[in-house]
Amino acid sequence: MTALIVVLMFIAFVVIDIFVRKVSESLKLRRERREREDVLRVSLQLDIADEAKSLKRAEVPNPKARILAVDDEAVVLDSFRRILVLEGFSVDTVETGPEALGLVQRNDYDFLFTDLKMPVMDGVEVVKAVKHLRPDVDVVVITGYGTIETAVQTLQFGACEYVQKPFTAEELGDFARRLLIKREARLEAARKPTIKVVAPALAEGTPAGEFCVPGGAFISSAHAWARLEPNGQVRIGLDDFARKALSLPSSVELPRPGQTVKAGEPLFSLKEGEAWVRFPSPLSGKVVHGNEDLKADPRLTLRSPYDRGWVCLLQPSDLATELPGLRIGKPLVDWYQEEIARLRAQGASAPAAGPVDPAAFEREFLGGRPAATV
Repeated sequence: MTALIVVLMFIAFVVIDIFVRKVSESLKLRRERREREDVLRVSLQLDIADEAKSLKRAEVPNPKARILAVDDEAVVLDSFRRILVLEGFSVDTVETGPEALGLVQRNDYDFLFTDLKMPVMDGVEVVKAVKHLRPDVDVVVITGYGTIETAVQTLQFGACEYVQKPFTAEELGDFARRLLIKREARLEAARKPTIKVVAPALAEGTPAGEFCVPGGAFISSAHAWARLEPNGQVRIGLDDFARKALSLPSSVELPRPGQTVKAGEPLFSLKEGEAWVRFPSPLSGKVVHGNEDLKADPRLTLRSPYDRGWVCLLQPSDLATELPGLRIGKPLVDWYQEEIARLRAQGASAPAAGPVDPAAFEREFLGGRPAATV
């Protein structure tokens, strides 16, 4: 009986919690709608004639996006303001193309809606001019039944979409939400650095705005790569992420031939200023020999990370067990995005992030102890 009461009390609590949440959400939506309705009544009375003669402005708090609409029909512009403001967008409207271009040059808009048939300057010319002045603004063409073909043609001039009038409030609201989702997805994709899989020798020519991973090589969580050689040995170096995060080293400390090392233990070090950044070994084994060319030119480790800048050869001792713990292919690319995001969160500018503090880089990205000073 007691257990049943407890169960019923728990169910009642969950139901009450859901009810309270629903009521709170409903009240929030109603409050936001009243605020937006107030915007329609009040903000249009602002004196903004100095910006454009026919300009009417409706700004909402924390808008989803800023929209500029241009159409020579006042009734269409009234519909845009009424519908889109209630959807949470800030909306400016003007009746001529030249006024729209002036506003585009002075204000930051996310979208511009333009009618096709207008006096003085038609929609095609507006599309061309806006994409020339502000390529970042997404331009949408407003078209009637007889101008659909022309609206489609504007896509080659940079318009991203077209909307056909007449439209209902629901249709325009849904259309605007879809546009916003597409824009946010495109901007998010643009913010992500490009990561390419390349042949080892091609890493040297990778632009600063890109990262590359070596084809056929494995990458450890401490940003060292390992490539299997035909004789069963493993060639090791540091990856492109470390290359772009660090400045050019003044010295390299190579492992000793015959040295035995376990995966995760320090294998080689780069001198950054007065500090040494230690890179853990991606695999366990015995060092065959190091790359003696790095003693004469330690900067090869960063200039040619996957080719001439390799660090050492290792005879692995437990390859079958340890190799699955390294990354290759798509999992590696996905992990690189996460690592780059972490680097950005620490205030470093990516993709070409360097140089960063050596001690912080070793601690945060190599899983090591504080960098040794000399």
